[in-house]
Amino acid sequence: MSAQLQTFLQQAATRVEGQIELALGQTTTGAETLFAAMRYGALGPGKRLRPALVYACAQTLRGADFEPERCDAAAAALECIHAYSLVHDDLPAMDDDDLRRGRPTCHIEFDEASAILAGDALQTQAFELLLASAGAPELKLRLLAELAEAAGSRGMVAGQAIDLDSVAKTLDLARLEAMHRLKTGALIRASARIGALLGGASETQLAAISRYAEAIGLAFQVQDDILDVIADTATLGKTQGADAARNKPTYVSLLGLDGAREKLQDLHRQAIDALAQLPGDSGLLQQLADYIVQRSH
Repeated sequence: MSAQLQTFLQQAATRVEGQIELALGQTTTGAETLFAAMRYGALGPGKRLRPALVYACAQTLRGADFEPERCDAAAAALECIHAYSLVHDDLPAMDDDDLRRGRPTCHIEFDEASAILAGDALQTQAFELLLASAGAPELKLRLLAELAEAAGSRGMVAGQAIDLDSVAKTLDLARLEAMHRLKTGALIRASARIGALLGGASETQLAAISRYAEAIGLAFQVQDDILDVIADTATLGKTQGADAARNKPTYVSLLGLDGAREKLQDLHRQAIDALAQLPGDSGLLQQLADYIVQRSH
């Protein structure tokens, strides 16, 4: 990772964590455990990739006129949705994981009921953040629509449902990709599109950003599947080999390790090609694409 990208990611993480801290700073009397579980889920170690995409897409389009504070609420909203999805994904009724980001999952650290409620509350917190943000009402409504579609039954949650239904089943490549375009890709795509809209994107620019995000969204999952095979638990921060243990279909199980790596490089090329349609300097988005395919956890 370049020093420029590392600095950018650190700055984005600091901004979004500050927003979430502020949003969760005032607890409801009698619900202190709920807020503690929310903070645990949303503010623990993490890449903050989705907030970073919001800032990066807006910055790419705005250039010298980029104002990061215009993106803070949306970036925090996307991290809240992502955190809620992980808290619920780890539950015994879902993936039944006891390790996330190198520490106990939320339901292990607290209890199952608290984790369920924390996920519920983080989901609604995301929309509260967007509703309270500054900006033109028309833009705010569009951002809310982007987030709702990406997070719900036509996006991330649909992907989770398909994933659960696919355990011990054989999926072809098209069905596996369709699942991951929803489960992982929908929120990544929404992050990039929301950033682009905050950056004043034209419809042509928005389409190019969407193609870029769709490619890196799938690439993120392919690399996850590769790392589940080749990395160790300490590096991953979650249980290595968990997908194979659950008999879940992956790019590696379908294509083999070499085939998955070829798929990863093809998706990386698609992302870079999409950026060629954008004006100005897209170097930051190129570096993010590089990071996604080269990361070790």
